[in-house]
Amino acid sequence: MAVIGILLSLVLLMVMAYRGFSVIVFAPIFAIAAAIFSGMAVMPTYTEIFLPNLGNYVKVYFPFFLLGAVFGKVMEQSGAAKSIAKFIVEKLGKKRAMLSVILSAAILTYGGVSLFVVAFAVYPFAAAIFKEADIPKRLVPATIAVGAFTFTMDALPGTPQIQNSIPMKFFNTDLYAAPIFGTLGAIIVLVCGVSYLEWRKRTAQANGEGYGENHKNEPVLVEDGSLPNPFISALPLISVLGVTLILQKLVFPKWDIVSWVTKAPYNIPQASVVGSMNNWALMIALVFGILLAICINPKRMKGNLASAINAGAVGSLLAVMNTASEVGFGNVIKTLPGFQSIAHALTNINPNGSPLLSEAVTVNVLSGVTGSASGGMSIALDTFGKQYLGWANTAGINPQLLHRVAAMASGGMDTLPHNGAVITLLGIAGLTHKQSYKDIFVITCIKTGTVFVLIALQSILHFV
Repeated sequence: MAVIGILLSLVLLMVMAYRGFSVIVFAPIFAIAAAIFSGMAVMPTYTEIFLPNLGNYVKVYFPFFLLGAVFGKVMEQSGAAKSIAKFIVEKLGKKRAMLSVILSAAILTYGGVSLFVVAFAVYPFAAAIFKEADIPKRLVPATIAVGAFTFTMDALPGTPQIQNSIPMKFFNTDLYAAPIFGTLGAIIVLVCGVSYLEWRKRTAQANGEGYGENHKNEPVLVEDGSLPNPFISALPLISVLGVTLILQKLVFPKWDIVSWVTKAPYNIPQASVVGSMNNWALMIALVFGILLAICINPKRMKGNLASAINAGAVGSLLAVMNTASEVGFGNVIKTLPGFQSIAHALTNINPNGSPLLSEAVTVNVLSGVTGSASGGMSIALDTFGKQYLGWANTAGINPQLLHRVAAMASGGMDTLPHNGAVITLLGIAGLTHKQSYKDIFVITCIKTGTVFVLIALQSILHFV
């Protein structure tokens, strides 16, 4: 009965999210419903399990959501994001339309711009060049997804996206963990993603299908003379990566603050000091990027700075609360008796070998269930992180691999139909799940499969 309650609550949450209902409202409702099936009390489940775990997630990750959202809005308002996307699309031209869209989205994402801002910034140019090249518009969302939702989100070492920062807390790693593993993964996803989309384009054109007519949300590209130089526009993105690298690799390792922060009033556990410093590095880098993005085009920012900051702040609240609610939901589920059998099955995958396979499956499944890469990964690592770390130490596995596998697996099956980023992307493009989701799902499968291919290769070649 308890397992039925868990499965029913998960299905209902996915259905409601798919239909556009807020998980902030329905995550606690379905969490409590699952608890009732297990004979647990309603109000204590909500106030003593759901809310504390929601609050803990906000406490740790809200700065990343806030600073990332503000950075994205400032890049958007200053014209920097638009300038970069326009430059790449124009230089590569319609013959390489898909690659130009992917690279535009990838550069912005890897530079720290939030995924939603990337979609808004790239879509107008993607639609225009697809129309010029007579490529079906229904392929635009999948093309943007390859650049924004896959290899630059969580595979490439150094990416400042939230999916790459969450594992630092659990494994005392930094954003550049497992560079060979992550870079190989990025190459595989990029090559396979581009190849698949090009094949889809050729097939459609061979069947006489072009861009199409009577589409919704068709962009109107207006010549904007106030855009900054694209190379100057890239400086804030480069600064986020550079400042993070310098702080994490050169400054903080030589900064002995253990005796300072482990005492009152901070009381940070000594084992968590490295993870805290790595978090500080990303926060400082994002602040630096925000300031630089403001400075590159002061004329355009004049009078718009407050609106950019306010829009980013409001957007970050919704994003962090959506994910935190899913984390609260997941933590209620993990306390239920029925979850223990599920947990036992997940953690007993390859029990005598490496923990990487078990971790990849667990993170992938929970990210798919919640429709959130960061939410699913947080639940998985909150529940099994210490177990995986101990298992890795026993098996002689570098914790950096745990970091990279968790990050990449979270960006696999998270993009199921109820994923918020997928719904937003389709809405921006004026397309439906029926028109475009099939290709997004194939990209999702490529991303998911890449993780398991790399785990197999790593077990043979032992690279990090």
